[in-house]
Amino acid sequence: MNEPRDTGLSIEPRLIVEEGLAARISALVEPVIEGLGYRLVRVRVSGSDGTTVQIMAERPDGTMIVSDCEAISRALSPVLDAADPVERAYRLEVSSPGMDRPLVRRSDFDRHAGHSIKIEMTAPIEGRRRFHGTLLGVEDHAARIRHEHVAEGGSADVLLPIENMMEARLILTDDLIAESLRRGKTMEREAREPRDSNMRRAESPRISHKNFRRETGQLRKAAQHDGE
Repeated sequence: MNEPRDTGLSIEPRLIVEEGLAARISALVEPVIEGLGYRLVRVRVSGSDGTTVQIMAERPDGTMIVSDCEAISRALSPVLDAADPVERAYRLEVSSPGMDRPLVRRSDFDRHAGHSIKIEMTAPIEGRRRFHGTLLGVEDHAARIRHEHVAEGGSADVLLPIENMMEARLILTDDLIAESLRRGKTMEREAREPRDSNMRRAESPRISHKNFRRETGQLRKAAQHDGE
C-alpha cells in the first residue's frame, strides 16, 4: 500500500471554503485527511443519482492515485458513520480534484498562472460577480485576472481577493490538458514499480463504492464496489 508523502508538513489553509451541510462535513473530514498526510480540496453535496457526498483531496505535491482515494475512504467511513451528518441516504465518493480543478489555496493560484479560469465572487466587484479570463498570478491574497469581456472604458485586468471568492475553477483547454498529460507521464516515470502493476497514476482517480443508509436513526454501511 502506498503511504502518503510529507506527513510532517504543515498544511496550507484553504481560502475558499464550503457553506451549510458541505461545511459541516468538511469540519469532520479535514482533520482525518490531514492526519493521513493529504490535503482536502473541496466537499460537494449533490443530488445526482440520489445524494452524493464528493470529497476531493490530494497529496501536498498535488498528486493523487487510486490507492490514496481508497486509504482516505477507509479512514473516513467510521467517522461519517459515527457523526451521521446527512439526514438521508447518500453515496460517498473520494476523488482527486481533476484537470478542471477547483482552486482553494494561494498556492493553487500560483501554480496555475497562465491558464483560463472562471470565478464567482460572494459580492460584486466592478459591478459583476462572475469573471472568465486568464489567471495572471497572485498578489498577496488576491488573484489578478485578465477577463474576457471588458466594458467600454474599463480595465482588462482585475484584482480579486481570494477569500471573497465563492468558487474558482480552471477551464478545460488544450493547453491545460497537454500540461496535465505531461505531468502525468512524469509522475508515472518517477513512480513506476514493476512489482506493482496495479498502481497506475490517473489524472482523476476516484473511488465511489460506499452507500450510507439511515435505519432506525443510525447508519448502516454497505460496501458496494463498482461492477458488482
